[in-house]
Amino acid sequence: MEEFKLFNAESKFLNIIWELEPINSTELAKECLEKLGWKKSTTYTMLRKLSERNIVKNETTMVTSLIKREQVQKMESEALLEKSFGNSLPSFLAAFLQGKKITEKEVDEIKKMVEEAME
Repeated sequence: MEEFKLFNAESKFLNIIWELEPINSTELAKECLEKLGWKKSTTYTMLRKLSERNIVKNETTMVTSLIKREQVQKMESEALLEKSFGNSLPSFLAAFLQGKKITEKEVDEIKKMVEEAME
């Protein structure tokens, strides 16, 4: 998948689409007014820009995403890991967990993820 940068407003917009897709563009404009305070023109401008970047599709007034939330989360987390922690997962976890307590259930879930990643 081609890498791209999402700005905060784009992420918020995509979250609405992911939550409701497929969604009519008129209904999307109403949701953006309610949730983001955007005018209809702002919503359509964002829709056009993300369509041009092949992130969403607006076909016969129905809007759908061309990328999945999980793809964006993976890409953004990898970029954070590289930029802030030199690609060191242990360094990231140490910083993230500093001063926090996690439950036994969370420990088990993390262990399971690590074991699956090793296979």
